[in-house]
Amino acid sequence: MALAELVIDRIETFLVPPRWVFVRVETADGAVGWGEASLEGHGEAVVGAFDAIRDRFIGHDARRIEDIWQIAYRGGFYRGGPVLMSALSGLDQALWDLKGKAAGLPAWEMMGGRVRDRIRAYAWIGGDRPHEIADAAKARRDQGFTAVKMNATAELDWIGTPRLFDEVIQRVQAAQAAGVDVGLDFHGRVHRPMAKQLAKVLEPLGLLFIEEPLLSENPEGLAQISELVSTPIALGERLYSRWDFKPFFERGAVDIIQPDLSHAGGLSECRRIAAMAEAYDVAVAPHCPLGPLALAACLQLAANAPNVAIQEMSLGIHYNVGHDLLNFITDPEVLTPQDGYLAIPQKAGLGVTIDEAAVRQVAGEGHRWRNPIWRQHDGSFAEW
Repeated sequence: MALAELVIDRIETFLVPPRWVFVRVETADGAVGWGEASLEGHGEAVVGAFDAIRDRFIGHDARRIEDIWQIAYRGGFYRGGPVLMSALSGLDQALWDLKGKAAGLPAWEMMGGRVRDRIRAYAWIGGDRPHEIADAAKARRDQGFTAVKMNATAELDWIGTPRLFDEVIQRVQAAQAAGVDVGLDFHGRVHRPMAKQLAKVLEPLGLLFIEEPLLSENPEGLAQISELVSTPIALGERLYSRWDFKPFFERGAVDIIQPDLSHAGGLSECRRIAAMAEAYDVAVAPHCPLGPLALAACLQLAANAPNVAIQEMSLGIHYNVGHDLLNFITDPEVLTPQDGYLAIPQKAGLGVTIDEAAVRQVAGEGHRWRNPIWRQHDGSFAEW
């Protein structure tokens, strides 16, 4: 199909269980691209944001991805934030998928070619007790993974004593004893008075990284923790553009950034964020506890950006109740890890083939996924 014929005719969204939002863009001549605009817990809001996107871009030339990105970001006066940027992310991914398929090229080929053949992957493990962690880590190792990520803690009060950290240390050591490297996710649950202590006691364990030791709304505290320990600091899943990341680079508060390609402006913006990070000698490890289209987009970035170091994937994650990562693609081998690595997809577009009939069937049911609400022992709200 000639690229000159790529006029957008239809933009659809699908609430796909367990908690994903898929985007389908079709041209007047029948070319189709898929993207993922998942925003965990707020899928309905993202779907609503597509009303304005349709008004803007039905009839627009789908080849002009950057022009569409700029209009979608700047053209509505109010910009940024998780809802609008997640909608733009799904649209952007779908346009790269559509254009690549029309041209017969992977997205990474159109973005300058690949710098690697495969990328190391890590999977999530859970469990509240050391023996459960050990079993889960061994299961991931048996799947071929050499790295895992786990939550550091459940809810924590604002202050406490170091004995509260003993269980965290035991859990990390149990995972490491299974023969895998460990990244530890604080998940923004730990407040500054305790985060410094916890980061310090974990330092001797040789972690891959500690993720969100504080929420990204506290850059000054993150900079302090970064100066306190040698463990790499990772964050970024709650940042939505290059402008959001900018102050963390300038403060030297982060060693690994984790933009989510379904939240932070899609493949286009995350390639720019990765280039900014490279200028500060910061690694990239895209956040992706999501679906197959989000992961496929991440692999396009991994192919093209030299400072992508490792890739999260949601295979078997506890959120995937009823449907797992590979359920809605007809070529699951593309996203199946081998020896702890994911291969760079070679097919056109994002490199995966969506089972459209299956997506349409489950979208009739949709989902209303919400994260849990936690409370402290005194009844006050606790960060999840």
